[in-house]
Amino acid sequence: MLKGIPTILSPELLMVLDEMGHTDELVIADGNFPGSTMCDYVIRADGLGVPEVLDAILTVFPLDTYPNSKGEEDAPCTLMALEPGDVGKVATPIWDEYKKIVAKYDERGEKAFKEINKWKFYDQTKERAKVVIQTTETAIYANIILRKGVVI
Repeated sequence: MLKGIPTILSPELLMVLDEMGHTDELVIADGNFPGSTMCDYVIRADGLGVPEVLDAILTVFPLDTYPNSKGEEDAPCTLMALEPGDVGKVATPIWDEYKKIVAKYDERGEKAFKEINKWKFYDQTKERAKVVIQTTETAIYANIILRKGVVI
């Protein structure tokens, strides 16, 4: 046992978080996300929801604060945007939870977020995610990508 480490962070997940470097990305996925199709490394978090996993990870995981390779500000938290047919029909209150959780750890709060469409989200996961943490979250559009920053 370690002091101050949330108990839902398994030894395997702590190892992966520690091994990740600046700009590496991870996905915290809901129960519908095709994790094993998108990434070779999937850690199961059965019985857990995305908000509690997000909160636990952010106790030890810094979010990126640096500009991207083009010198542009680039939000370190990426959400899967609603599909056009769902706009106006599907609510995403879980996103408000995410923004409150991130605000506890990052002064940018809501400004730390951006949205990309589902297919770009999948492509980014395939290309850049070091790990997918597969929860059993039942809320839809509950997937989030986090980009790691540096500890100063």
